[in-house]
Amino acid sequence: MTAPHRQASPRRGAGLRREAVLATVPVAVAALLAAAGPASAGTIGASGAGDPYFPLSGNGGYHVKHYDLTLRYDTTSRHLDGKAVLTVRATQKLTRFDLDLKGLKVTGVKVDGTAAGFRRDGQELVVTPRHALRKDQEFRVTVTYNGTPKAVTDPDGSADGWIRTDDGAFVAGEPQGAMTWFPGNNHPKDKSSYDFTITVPKGRTAVANGVLRGQHTANGRTTFRWHQAEPMAAYLATATVGKFKVEQYTTSDGIQVYNAVDAREARAAAPVLKKLPSVLKWESKLFGPYPFRAAGSIVDHAPDVGYALETQSRPLYDSAPDVSTLVHESAHQWFGDSVSLTAWKDIWLNEGFATYAEWLYSEQHGGDSAQKSFDALYARPASDHLWAFPPGDPGSGKNIFDTPVYARGAMALHELRQAVGDQDFFTILRAWATEHRAGHGTTAQFVKLAERVSGKDLDGLFHTWLYQQGKPNKA
Repeated sequence: MTAPHRQASPRRGAGLRREAVLATVPVAVAALLAAAGPASAGTIGASGAGDPYFPLSGNGGYHVKHYDLTLRYDTTSRHLDGKAVLTVRATQKLTRFDLDLKGLKVTGVKVDGTAAGFRRDGQELVVTPRHALRKDQEFRVTVTYNGTPKAVTDPDGSADGWIRTDDGAFVAGEPQGAMTWFPGNNHPKDKSSYDFTITVPKGRTAVANGVLRGQHTANGRTTFRWHQAEPMAAYLATATVGKFKVEQYTTSDGIQVYNAVDAREARAAAPVLKKLPSVLKWESKLFGPYPFRAAGSIVDHAPDVGYALETQSRPLYDSAPDVSTLVHESAHQWFGDSVSLTAWKDIWLNEGFATYAEWLYSEQHGGDSAQKSFDALYARPASDHLWAFPPGDPGSGKNIFDTPVYARGAMALHELRQAVGDQDFFTILRAWATEHRAGHGTTAQFVKLAERVSGKDLDGLFHTWLYQQGKPNKA
């Protein structure tokens, strides 16, 4: 993610974001355990995925293999009707499990077609199936719901989730906003395929992830059907709605491109979006084959949002992007989307890599070298905010989209490049994207890979640039 029109800065404004949810964790957990009754705690799916930055995000006890989301959105009343069918595999015996869903009214829950008990507990939808589910059992959960979706305010003060616009909705879910518009397992550790069927008033376009399977108009409404085959974390899903000009084509590499652009941004966006095929081809040479069958852009007119997001296969921009932003969000398709996080503290693996891709693009397209970009940052005094915290462990959800994660994360990669040389460095980047394709990665795994490829002990380098407090000394 990045903030449009900013260089070497976070995708979101620094310094704000919500902490209130953290204080509720002991109460929420106690309430869940108290309500467990005679059931053993070993048969109850955890109410969170165990992430210290967002303790209630995600859930335990199951893996969602597929989401089938049917949505109907009225852009005048702002009312959303939803039906979510989740194909799920139990990873333990379950007498009860949670789904993440904030706001909206749930009208019914079924497990394998049989009505299940359910109740709300903050952002948790607590489901009690009629019969216990066996470990490794595959089952379907159907949730019907409706209401007026509202964005959540994150620890840094920015909004994410279903964000209203003057002609529809800007739907950007990082890090926790997916729960504002569909029930699910909302943590990057759980990745799934998706189908979307979205009905909106005629004249509006609904854009989701993956390949457009079809659209039809009847009775004053248009329905769009989208399919995202490759595994995707919930926060990368979108269902953005607006008045868009649409462009579709297939690249020479067979990638299906779908661009949706608000008319108010079209003139500024056109020369940048024209570069998308060449940017993807350039990144494919560096990082390995493009990981998805679809690509494109959603360029909305959302002046109150303040950031862009790497929504999988089709990045989402709040206004016309510049080329650096296009490069950044496109690089995320490898680093962040295909190779996903297992914990939010490792966010530098997303943002540091995408920022360094900007440096590399500049270096190879007549702009500043990566070394010059590094030197300009390193020249900042020790009191500068760049050195406020180490990027490898930002310390809280408030910091994960702040300058050190992006800029110092990129600096760590440049130091790695200097230490191992270009041949090994680019081998490391490509191997990381290839070996973890459609999966997950951790900082420890990246360090191990870098040492394996280079044959060097790199613990000191990574400790200095990822975990040391304050401004590091140059080697």
